[in-house]
Amino acid sequence: MTATTLLIESLKGIALDKNEYVDLLRKLIGVSRNVQNNPRQGMIPKESFVANHVLSVLDPYRVEKGGPLIIKELIYMEGRPNLKITFPGSDPVKTTGLIGSHMDVVPANPETWKRDPFELSFEEDDKLYGRGTTDCLGHVAMITLLLKALAIKKPQLKRSVIALFIAGEEGGETGVGVDMVVKHGEIDELKNGTCYWIDSADSQPCVGTAGAMQWHLKATGRLFHSGLPHRGINSIELASEAVGIIQRRFYEDFPPHPEESKYGFATPSTMKPTQVECAKGSLNQICPWTIMSGDIRLTPFYDPVAVMQTVEGYIRDLNTKMDGDTIPTRGPVSKYTLQGDDIDVKSGKLEITW
Repeated sequence: MTATTLLIESLKGIALDKNEYVDLLRKLIGVSRNVQNNPRQGMIPKESFVANHVLSVLDPYRVEKGGPLIIKELIYMEGRPNLKITFPGSDPVKTTGLIGSHMDVVPANPETWKRDPFELSFEEDDKLYGRGTTDCLGHVAMITLLLKALAIKKPQLKRSVIALFIAGEEGGETGVGVDMVVKHGEIDELKNGTCYWIDSADSQPCVGTAGAMQWHLKATGRLFHSGLPHRGINSIELASEAVGIIQRRFYEDFPPHPEESKYGFATPSTMKPTQVECAKGSLNQICPWTIMSGDIRLTPFYDPVAVMQTVEGYIRDLNTKMDGDTIPTRGPVSKYTLQGDDIDVKSGKLEITW
């Protein structure tokens, strides 16, 4: 028998039980209110609500109870575990990784839903409705039941199957989820095999997706009374115009790639702002600083390090041209440089962080 034939034979009888899947997903959706993630709105998830349901399914099959599963809770912030579950293979080195399925969800506003988003609906059209069914609690439930099936059937696999359920994916936090798992070397063994990132916000398999690079552009100006705008530097105007220039240059340097259509990418690489924040003050003050934040969704045909270096180059270039015609101003007295011995801030400034 070939290796492929042996694998197929060993996995016979492993199938997803529809009723068991729906029951587990119903429990996960039932706690999705507690794992909504948007730090800017004060929503900090407690992924332990989801992790506890996963553990209740898999706990009987852990090695401590005579089963084959090696279960590790990787906790870097209270109430926010990552779960690593290993079904060991015969080769101590070779691995297959199932990573990316996260235990937090995007916030849902019940007023904009036809159904209760925090309760699973299973209707006649054979579709499941509820916050997290596709992103990503449905994936968590599926992999949990796959691991249970492996633990029961105990197929003789050469590669170890390693699943990682992560915390803190939706909010962009650091120090909580997969970044800490990697930092502590907890999934170093996955370098020895294929990894599948199982987190597609759709109901169909995803061959490839764009990676997210979050950025924050800070424009610093000069605070002054809005009745004398020629004495101030408007950071809101500077940020807005600078982002427009940066976007234009980005699309010139990183246009749609020929390989994207080959692999069915819905969009090419993109860069856009998604959030804006500025100094708090009265409406008759020119704002001294503004932060525009967003992301770059980069298809895998461009080098992210090269992209970051290129964008940082845009910023350095713009900082040398505040007094020229490169960055458009708005109106006859709008400007990004000032003169005078009594002027404390003589030039606007741009800074980007990732």
